[in-house]
Amino acid sequence: MKAFRLKYLAARQIIKASGLMVATSLLTLAANSAQAHNNQVTIKDQGNKRCILSNGLPDHSTGSFPNRGNPHTISAQSIRLCVNKNPKKRSRATPIRGSIGVALNGVQIRPGTADYYDPSGRRGFSRNRSSGWNLEGMGARTQLGMDRNNAHVDQRGLYHYHGPSRALSKSGKGTLIGYAADGFEIHYVGKRKTSSYKLKGGKRSSGPGGRHDGTYVQDWQYVAGSGNLDQCNGGTLNGKFVYFATDTYPFFPRCLWGSASSDFKVGRGRGNQRGQRPQFGQGGQRPNNGFLGRSNQANNQSFGGQRPQGRGMGQGRFGPPQEALQACTSKNTGQRCGFNAPGGRQISGTCGVTPDRQLACMPRGGRRP
Repeated sequence: MKAFRLKYLAARQIIKASGLMVATSLLTLAANSAQAHNNQVTIKDQGNKRCILSNGLPDHSTGSFPNRGNPHTISAQSIRLCVNKNPKKRSRATPIRGSIGVALNGVQIRPGTADYYDPSGRRGFSRNRSSGWNLEGMGARTQLGMDRNNAHVDQRGLYHYHGPSRALSKSGKGTLIGYAADGFEIHYVGKRKTSSYKLKGGKRSSGPGGRHDGTYVQDWQYVAGSGNLDQCNGGTLNGKFVYFATDTYPFFPRCLWGSASSDFKVGRGRGNQRGQRPQFGQGGQRPNNGFLGRSNQANNQSFGGQRPQGRGMGQGRFGPPQEALQACTSKNTGQRCGFNAPGGRQISGTCGVTPDRQLACMPRGGRRP
């Protein structure tokens, strides 16, 4: 026990001294009380679909829930997630929120969080996105009460992974650990595949301040060629395209090259993340950010005459297109941005928060340039 404590304290000193995101092998030194669960999962083919049915409970022991950082209790779910057996890679990647895939043991993979820096929040963060600084799950493991499997529980009792772990690897078949929402495989091969995301240098210019240390998604930036994976943690394995889980950010893909199954969309699919009513400013007033308080026709004009395809208010009627969301990836509110609208027009503006609390590129003046 004494030797373990010395190793644990040494790991803490490394983390404190470097201020960088560390590999999972170091993070798993923290001790957790073990809880066993009755895992039930079935994977079967149905036509051109591969369906995973499970009770959402893992096939390995977990930490104790609730705990100091996570007030929720693990409970069995009724999960049915189907993906394409023969996915096609498209020319453009799509950012994904919520669950991006499912492990072979039937546990969902959800690397991101819905929490943002909020100095008025009880814990220093909340679901209010106005700061633009999105809490990174693996960068805030302690605050979010994760166990040694880099997983925790949501308000519905759903246990889910934010990063890879030894237990997850053992749950797989060879290097295969699961399937992404678009049907492509997810593999873990250790250090053979490395992420192309790097920490930004210097200090944060707004929000929480301090150094870019990996606590927030916006601390990271994609640097093409710095690793051997693309912006979605994708690459080739045995001659075919797959996604990879990595020991450093983004840990799991945060965007997909294929078409995501509707089972994974926010608010759809049993056992998946439920949509939440958007929270507006004081007095329940909706912010005027170029997407709100305007007719559908006016919104169409703002995006080159094309109907926005985002999942905002009214199932896409007032939401931004994916191009607007991608333009603000790794940016903060108020920063300049630009993108090519679905209609071909070039749009310029600044990053702002949409009614369904997504960070997107807002056209200047809310009108077509």
